[in-house]
Amino acid sequence: MSAFTSTFSDALSLLSGFDAAVAEIVLLSLQVSGGAVALGTLIGLPLGACIAVGRFPGKNLLSVLVNALMGLPSVVVGVVVYLLLSRSGPFGSAGLLYTPAAMVVAQTLLVVPLMAAITRQVVEDSWLRYAEELEVLGFSWWDSVTTLLHDCRHSLVVALLAGLGRAMSEVGAVMIVGGNIDRSTRVMTTAIALETSKGDLPLAIALGIVLIVIILLLNVFASALRHWAMRRFG
Repeated sequence: MSAFTSTFSDALSLLSGFDAAVAEIVLLSLQVSGGAVALGTLIGLPLGACIAVGRFPGKNLLSVLVNALMGLPSVVVGVVVYLLLSRSGPFGSAGLLYTPAAMVVAQTLLVVPLMAAITRQVVEDSWLRYAEELEVLGFSWWDSVTTLLHDCRHSLVVALLAGLGRAMSEVGAVMIVGGNIDRSTRVMTTAIALETSKGDLPLAIALGIVLIVIILLLNVFASALRHWAMRRFG
C-alpha cells in the first residue's frame, strides 16, 4: 500500500472511530467560528445596510474602504489583536490573550468587512427598487434599514456563509492570539498546520476532511434554504 493510500486509510480510521482528539478540536473550531460569525452578524449586517441606505459625505469612500478590508491579511489582524491584548496593551488586564475569546475577537475583525460588503451590495440593490416607495410611506432612515434587512434575509444567508467560511479557514490570526495550545486553543486549521509539520499526516488529513465536509454541508443547507424561501415567498 502506498504512503498516500495508507495515510488516507489511517485518517478514515480516526474518523470512523470518533477519535476524541478530533472531536474536541472540531467542537472548539465550531464554537470559535460560530461566535465570530454571530458578532459579525450583529456588526457587519447593520453596517452594510446603513452604508447602502445612507446618504452622507464620504459614502463612496467608506464603501471602497469596506471592500478593501475584505482582503485584510489575517496575520496583520493577529498582530494588532495581540498588541491590544498583550500584558502591556490597553486590554491586557482582561487576560484574554491565548484564550478562545481572543480568537473570536480576531476572527470577528476578519469577517465583519466581508459580511458588511456583501450586505451593502444586496441591500443596495433592494434599496434602488423600493427607495421611492419607502419614502412615500414615511419610513425613517433606520426603519428603511431594518425593513430591507428583513426583506433580504434569505439572500443575506450568503453573507453569513461567507463569514463562516473565512472564519473556519483562518490560520494566521488565531495562531498568533490563540497560541495553538493543546486542549485549550487548538482549532482545525492550526491543528492541521501543526500535525503536518510534526509528520502526523493521518490526523491532519482527518481534520481536513471534517473541515471540507462542514463547509459542503453548510452550502447545501444554504442552497436548500434559498430554494425553500423562493417557493414559499416568491
